[in-house]
Amino acid sequence: MAKTNEVLKHVESDEILWHDRKRILGLPISFTVYEVDDSRFTERRGLFSTTTDEMLLYRILDLKMKQTLGQKLFGVGTIFLYTADQSAHTTEIKNIKHPDKVRKFLSHIVEQQRNAKGITGREMFGTASVGQSHAECGEVMADLDGDGVPDVGGEGGPGMPPPPPMR
Repeated sequence: MAKTNEVLKHVESDEILWHDRKRILGLPISFTVYEVDDSRFTERRGLFSTTTDEMLLYRILDLKMKQTLGQKLFGVGTIFLYTADQSAHTTEIKNIKHPDKVRKFLSHIVEQQRNAKGITGREMFGTASVGQSHAECGEVMADLDGDGVPDVGGEGGPGMPPPPPMR
């Protein structure tokens, strides 16, 4: 029982480094909350029924920020997180204040987490495309053999020439 209490104290003591809400017309009146602690990104959605998504920061592969004209007028923007996470390959942090500063902060903390865990880009290469669809041809792009090249439809599948004969 004492060990369980120690674990719970450690989990509760994770310092929140960044916190914001999805904003509507620039005002934080939605029921979507975003948080970043030293190792995780957390998104909570809902009022009566709450869904919580959690992602380890070192699994984030790329970041993209987008600001429409309307978002610029209200001082908000959207950040897209492209991840190696199995449950969500792309996560949107919608309508947050100071999106450029948050993007830079996330980029910095993701690099810190990768360095702390000794993970290089080479180890993450090819994991982002597993199970994602190719928009133009509707085929599943997966790097099943881990060589960094998507294996579309397998050997000689649709859109791919058959492999050369072995001699």
